[in-house]
Amino acid sequence: MRGRNLPFSSSMSAQIQRSNRSPLLLFTLSLLALSVLFILVFLSPSNPNPNPTSFHSPISSLKPETSFVVSLEHFLTHKAPKSPPLRDDTAPVAGDVEDASRKLDEALSEAEMERVVRDPYYPLGSPIRVYVYEMPWKFTYDLLWTFRNTYRETSNLTSNGSPVHRLIEQHSIDYWLWADLIAPESERLLKGVVRVHRQEEADLFYIPFFTTISFFLLEKQQCKALYREALKWVTDQPAWKRSEGRDHILPVHHPWSFKTVRKFMKNAIWLLPDMDSTGNWYKPGQVYLEKDLILPYVPNVDLCDSKCLANQQSKRSILLFFRGRLKRNAGGKIRAKLGGELSGADDVLIEEGTAGEGGKAAAQTGMRKSIFCLSPAGDTPSSARLFDAIVSGCIPVIVSDELELPFEGILDYRKIALFVSSSDALKSGWLLTYLRSFSAADIRRLQQNLAKLSRHFVYSNPAQPMGPEDLAWKMIGGKLVNIKLHTRRSQRVVKESRSVCSCDCRRSNFTDSPPSSL
Repeated sequence: MRGRNLPFSSSMSAQIQRSNRSPLLLFTLSLLALSVLFILVFLSPSNPNPNPTSFHSPISSLKPETSFVVSLEHFLTHKAPKSPPLRDDTAPVAGDVEDASRKLDEALSEAEMERVVRDPYYPLGSPIRVYVYEMPWKFTYDLLWTFRNTYRETSNLTSNGSPVHRLIEQHSIDYWLWADLIAPESERLLKGVVRVHRQEEADLFYIPFFTTISFFLLEKQQCKALYREALKWVTDQPAWKRSEGRDHILPVHHPWSFKTVRKFMKNAIWLLPDMDSTGNWYKPGQVYLEKDLILPYVPNVDLCDSKCLANQQSKRSILLFFRGRLKRNAGGKIRAKLGGELSGADDVLIEEGTAGEGGKAAAQTGMRKSIFCLSPAGDTPSSARLFDAIVSGCIPVIVSDELELPFEGILDYRKIALFVSSSDALKSGWLLTYLRSFSAADIRRLQQNLAKLSRHFVYSNPAQPMGPEDLAWKMIGGKLVNIKLHTRRSQRVVKESRSVCSCDCRRSNFTDSPPSSL
């Protein structure tokens, strides 16, 4: 190759020598060289589209991992640090906290003023800036390792017979959100939220305490002690004191999570499975839609993708399917009543649930063979069964009068599910008559919508655009202006002001009787 280039090099050298006698020729050659360079760089096949907005990160071509156990194993063995940092975010000594809080407030106010002046779309057009606390490992990595080292112990059950580790998986939203936030930016696909490493740049503060793992895997007194330590650690933070916790995000997705101390953190944004306005799980004034966020359970069954849905279409021979525990407490008592009403009916399959992989397989098979899946209330208004049905392509029939749903500011559940009041569902013969009134076209439309929307309920790593992690931040983004409003209002009120500014017109959710057809 080098030998073949010599004649060209010699010729070019001769031209350059002659160019010393001819400035016009030198100018012409320079233009020619620039033209060749332009063609090679901008029109080369290796860069067919120079538009930077069309660039796709290599990470986007990787298949996302949707199994909590598999994802956690990979994270702990390949990505997690091997030892704690030399310094975490533990607050300074008591005498310095107030001063630190005041300085942080000044820095945040100055940064926000700069963004108001500089960005005409702030705060709606900007990514949410989240500071993730560096907590001591006993609140974070140690708990993840505890789960990883014990999850094969399937004999570990709750008092009502539910597998503990399966429950942790169902409520593992804290892991999925945290794993995305702390990933290197080059490995992330979500652009609506970014992690910042300086508190004075943050819109919100994320508390990475794995409350569900600690509740189920620690001894009772050990868990309570850890909860008290976590409470003190967080509430001692200058950022918490500045806003009284209003801009802090607290994942408490299992209704028992953090239950003994969470009343002291009621100003924070709670990430919940539902609201349960009956008061069985949350006390009045602790949770409400304007402040908190409902997130879907992690499905127990595998996603039935478009190919799976096509294959199952002709096999859906069961009209209505339910598999689960029929004896539940509180609002879940309706399960036993529905079981008694529906059992033995034609084209209906009602089964008592069983734990373990066999129970999971039976539930998945039953949902994929059914047109409608019954989703009644359990101990709480919601259950993982609703989201199992959605990812299985089985139309949910929701019988839960107090239910609140995730992402309802973005998604219209009337397009994928049926809502039936408890009183109607318990009328003799009413529910099956109602379901049989739907035409094939109505059913097909609902199934097509399920196929389109099921991806919004599948957690993954890396988190996917329009997946549940992404929709969570979109919903939180809608609360951001109100969070700042109440934070600033609390900082400027005088003693004659109302200490609490609230709306008295809220009412609990209720379900109307459904129409006879779509």
